[in-house]
Amino acid sequence: MSQRTESAVRLVILLAIGTMAGAAAFTHVHDLSVAHGQPHWIGWANAVAVELMAIYLGLEIRARRRAGRPVGLVGSLLVAFALLSLAAQVAEAESSVWGWIVAAVPSLAFLALVKVVLSNAPVTPPAVEPDQPTAYRYEEPEQTTEVEPIRPVEPTPAVVPAPAAVLPPRGVVQSNRPHVVGITR
Repeated sequence: MSQRTESAVRLVILLAIGTMAGAAAFTHVHDLSVAHGQPHWIGWANAVAVELMAIYLGLEIRARRRAGRPVGLVGSLLVAFALLSLAAQVAEAESSVWGWIVAAVPSLAFLALVKVVLSNAPVTPPAVEPDQPTAYRYEEPEQTTEVEPIRPVEPTPAVVPAPAAVLPPRGVVQSNRPHVVGITR
């Protein structure tokens, strides 16, 4: 099977599971809302809010990971909305262990699917910090029969935040210069 065909099959499976799990979850949240005194339109509004919020939060986690931003709060909200959906499905089930398990299957399948899809996010390597400038850098001469003198290379400029007091590197301060009291090296 080619990679393109495999991707198409995976997409069809993803859409089928997502559609069925979403329909079951929407229906359970709607029915639970209506059973507890909400009008039908508010039942559908609750279903849309709970289910689409979980999907949005999953996408937000993926975007934040790509940008290297923290995902703690968004992940906690995703768990909360997923548990709310799961609770609505279990509350609508027959009062038995098997009734609860069967009612939880759409929500659990959807959560597993979201986890698998989100784990496929491309990993971005951490940003490489520029090297600190050195006082002198020397080029290594090639191994030839002729001897060439080593020439110092100009240090590469780098933007480094200056500390409150800029001190020269050790050994640069001349011994005949007066020492400043309070500055130790």
